[in-house]
Amino acid sequence: MNDQLVAALEAGGTKMVAALASGPEGILIRERIETTSPEVTIANLVDFFSKAAVDYGAPAVLAVGTFGPADLDPKSESYGMITSTPKPRWSQTDLLGPLREALGEIPVVFETDVNAALMGEVKWGAARGMDDAAYFTIGTGIGGGLMVAGNLVHGAGHPEMGHMRVTRHRADEFAGICPFHGDCLEGLAAGPALQARWGAPANELPSDHPAWEIEADYLAQACQNLLMIAPPARIVLGGGVMHQEQLFPLVRSRLRELLANYLDRDYLEGDLASLIVPPDLGDNAGLLGCVALGLRELENLRASL
Repeated sequence: MNDQLVAALEAGGTKMVAALASGPEGILIRERIETTSPEVTIANLVDFFSKAAVDYGAPAVLAVGTFGPADLDPKSESYGMITSTPKPRWSQTDLLGPLREALGEIPVVFETDVNAALMGEVKWGAARGMDDAAYFTIGTGIGGGLMVAGNLVHGAGHPEMGHMRVTRHRADEFAGICPFHGDCLEGLAAGPALQARWGAPANELPSDHPAWEIEADYLAQACQNLLMIAPPARIVLGGGVMHQEQLFPLVRSRLRELLANYLDRDYLEGDLASLIVPPDLGDNAGLLGCVALGLRELENLRASL
């Protein structure tokens, strides 16, 4: 067994990315697996990790960052399960159990995919070294993660920032597509909402399309809400929708208007370019965040001995 080797899984609603790695420069093997049915997807993951452990050595820890909602409580009977997700056929699916069985008795970290991405950016990316930071991923869905005083934030469950309520933009009559809430943040601003509203995916809309003013308003409201609850020093905006780089200045400008000079923080001076940033790790943030979570778990276990 390699005592620094992490079996890392970024479990997304569209794709799964699995790897054996010890850091950004220490990825021994990785594979993209499409998220189809639970039976097929999980069988492919088990096959990948089983073969990788034989070829590259047994990992010391398993770290999973998953789409959700999911049960993250190790004391719960449903720990490691995807729960009431809008992802068809995945509700009440045991994701973690088959992976633990395949890899044997090694330590486990089970987190949200967005908390994993945040951890990656804090360890190696755009929020490196920060104790108070946040991450929103805006893609197939919307999720948010928050770190306060160096700790990822949970409550009785994990945060569901994508389902926060936002005030409807004055020019937006779209009903929203969230199957649970209709016009929550995810229902109005996730990638599928953009396509349903405008008839084209985000990457096909021109940079001067009216979609972006509306999108920036909803994302700025999400950032404002977060700043009023537990102010982070940096908010990383990732996910496929944020590949539209024109969104960043629009979000910063709208957030400045919404704040109305209410908060007095050094990082809120100027154009907010140091507060609202893209991920340095790009689309690797989630996977590398799982590696970072695994390495931290190993460090904590050694410190407790």
